[in-house]
Amino acid sequence: MKKRVTGIGGIFFKVKDPAKTKDWYQTHLGLNTDAYGTTFKWRQFENSNKKGFTQWSPMKDDTQYFKPSEKEFMVNYRVENLVDLVQELKAEGVTILDEIDDTEYGKFVHILDPDGHSIELWEPIDEVYDEMTSGNTTS
Repeated sequence: MKKRVTGIGGIFFKVKDPAKTKDWYQTHLGLNTDAYGTTFKWRQFENSNKKGFTQWSPMKDDTQYFKPSEKEFMVNYRVENLVDLVQELKAEGVTILDEIDDTEYGKFVHILDPDGHSIELWEPIDEVYDEMTSGNTTS
């Protein structure tokens, strides 16, 4: 089977007060937070010269970003070849929630799992993402 998910790109969850939550995690658990949360950097297994990233982001409890899901969290998975993967998922009957968003730091699309969780798929451009983040807990 062709590789689809290559890792966890991020964990996003709803909270009443994102700033207070980030402050708590910074004070008590040492997370170096910025406006979006924090970024954990790591080395890729198949090429240890390349960095990889996992984003941790508390979001306001009324965020519309997870829609149509009403769940309290959303997982972002790192993938390869997002365009091809979306075509395969459509053929398999997976609900695709939006069009692929092609940004400077990667491509994104949202799908639904069978339990109604919104899932974000990300084909990252790690070099650009690395330059954009300032709240890094690991380096």
